[in-house]
Amino acid sequence: MSARSKARKRALDMLYVAEVRDLPIADVLATETVRHLDQPERASSWDYARQIVTGVDDDRAVVDEIIVEHAQGWSIARMPVLDRCILRMGVWELRFNAEVPDAVAIAEAVELAQSLSTEESAGFVNGVLGAVAGGRGAAGRKADDGDAAPSGRTVAGDQESR
Repeated sequence: MSARSKARKRALDMLYVAEVRDLPIADVLATETVRHLDQPERASSWDYARQIVTGVDDDRAVVDEIIVEHAQGWSIARMPVLDRCILRMGVWELRFNAEVPDAVAIAEAVELAQSLSTEESAGFVNGVLGAVAGGRGAAGRKADDGDAAPSGRTVAGDQESR
């Protein structure tokens, strides 16, 4: 499993814990930071996991709006928690991290849904993220998305491991 795949799983764990326990992302990140320092063997996945979680949290309103726009008849509240967290990560990667190819972001999200959620979840995640990706321009963003995320930060990171 690549470092980025591990990071996505780690980010999903953090987003899920925050959602289920109704905790602020900052609290979950603080706990995971301590764990990160105690487990240096997991260091390769930490930076990108933190980047995903922070990005999803910073841009959550926009991410959720995009999900609802493409989830045809599904509200955020109606979605299973795990699927909602996977979709938030996938949408964040598609819309706010131009370094990750659409196909990789979608495949990774579908893989997480297949291995961790219900039988129907993988198809649902694939359909929503495919629709989100289909609405993007050649550069990977809508023409009005600009060069930075709405939070004003730009995304940087290493190349996708394969």
